[in-house]
Amino acid sequence: MKIAVLGTGEVGRTLGRKLVSLGHEVTLGSRTADNPAATGWAAETGGACGTFADAAAAGEVIVNATGGLVSVAALTAAGAANLAGKVLIDVSNPLDFSGGFPPKLVVPPAGSCAEEIQQAFPEARVVKALQSMNNAVMVDPARVPGHHNVFICGDDPSAREVTADLLRTFGWRDDQILDLGPLSAARGTEPLVLLWISVSNTVGTADFNFAIAH
Repeated sequence: MKIAVLGTGEVGRTLGRKLVSLGHEVTLGSRTADNPAATGWAAETGGACGTFADAAAAGEVIVNATGGLVSVAALTAAGAANLAGKVLIDVSNPLDFSGGFPPKLVVPPAGSCAEEIQQAFPEARVVKALQSMNNAVMVDPARVPGHHNVFICGDDPSAREVTADLLRTFGWRDDQILDLGPLSAARGTEPLVLLWISVSNTVGTADFNFAIAH
């Protein structure tokens, strides 16, 4: 599959590296085609890199790994036409570090970052996933022993299934993938990042995750 990963931070590079290892054709997108993090990643993995628009045009599936506060701007640069009809997996967190640490969560008028993206790009098929854990756990759930969950939500059921299929290739079991239904569920999952930060500081590791016990 041809997959665009937008964002050259640790999350984007980690997801892109995993997708390349699984045999996908991955283009890492950034603001400029000569972004050093992107070109270095491409040299390391054998993937491609380019602008946000280059990546989105090449991808059949789009992964938004940009910062939540700039995601709409990044996706605007990617081009609405390049997003139309495609599954857009949003792993962003809208965190504001301007006041120091810990950050604040910015809640857009739409209710969540994912819903803001969906409103801005109504022809994209937005699915929220993976943003409630460390990037290493995203692509290797076995780092955390026992049962734990990844949450997905989106208004298009077929887009959620495409996302779930990708998660299965990362090693997520069916009983771990919790489909919460419509994209409005992101109003509940996005704030989990603040709890994640607090727990990580307390337990001294990023190798943990949330589990639903019932």
